[in-house]
Amino acid sequence: MDLRIFTEPQQGASYDDLLRVAKATEAAGYDAFFRSDHYLKMGSADGLPGPTDAWITLAGLARETSRIRLGTLVTAATFRHPGPLAISVAQVDQMSGGRVEFGFGAGWYDAEHAAYGLTLPPLKERFDRYAEQLEIITGLWKTPAGSTYSFAGEHYTLSASPALPKPAQSPAPPVIIGGGGKKRTPALAARFADEFNLPFTDAETAAAQFARVEAAAAEIGRDPKEILRSVALVIAVGRSDAEVAQRASVIGRDVDELRANGLAGSPAEVVDRIGQWREKTGVTRVYLQLLDLSDLDQIDLVAAEVAPQLD
Repeated sequence: MDLRIFTEPQQGASYDDLLRVAKATEAAGYDAFFRSDHYLKMGSADGLPGPTDAWITLAGLARETSRIRLGTLVTAATFRHPGPLAISVAQVDQMSGGRVEFGFGAGWYDAEHAAYGLTLPPLKERFDRYAEQLEIITGLWKTPAGSTYSFAGEHYTLSASPALPKPAQSPAPPVIIGGGGKKRTPALAARFADEFNLPFTDAETAAAQFARVEAAAAEIGRDPKEILRSVALVIAVGRSDAEVAQRASVIGRDVDELRANGLAGSPAEVVDRIGQWREKTGVTRVYLQLLDLSDLDQIDLVAAEVAPQLD
């Protein structure tokens, strides 16, 4: 079971905050450090000092870490043109020595689009554009060096692109797709995903969606086992009930609610909870949503007392 640290910097974090968490993540032995890709806070957080760009952040971390995987849950297709985005991700992959994973979604948060002058198309068009972007980005990466790439779609056209630079990973960085859509999302995952992620849901809902992805893969002749299953869950892990309650309080959550919907409680409770997830859904990777980025002790606690029991 891979454990990854997942952060939400739009809630309030500087690059230096993220660097401290990433270095702690690497030192503690985790598989990866991931971040969201948002430009506006959510809920009651103050969001200070303001948003940080996901791929600029990861470029910096690529040079200041040496082992952990780095990626997004998930980059929004509405934020960037697919050509320049393919360049950015490939460059960060080169800068990291081949440690990037590309989480990619259609985009959804209307308030951040309004706040920064971004267009959020209606849902059908959004998914049409998203599908074309997946085709383009992976197509650019996988085009052999010395060849060119062209694409003519309803929303994007590329003509004789040199399809450079190439990522360090060959043929491309792993692509992570997620979400609860019952038709188009599983179909796109079947075509493009190396990993399918379900964030902040229950095991029964997740199992049903994983089954849809498996069926979609089988329908196009792809081995469903090629698509890794993962989940993202918020954490509040403590050595005592008081420590769990304190961690829940800092992030504005109720302990009982977190026990039901996330990973909260003692290390033993969390090990058991992850075991239940594995049994019910077949997940082999968990993204631990760390909402208090000053809480490096929780990173160490989970690494020391949860991770060793999941082998």
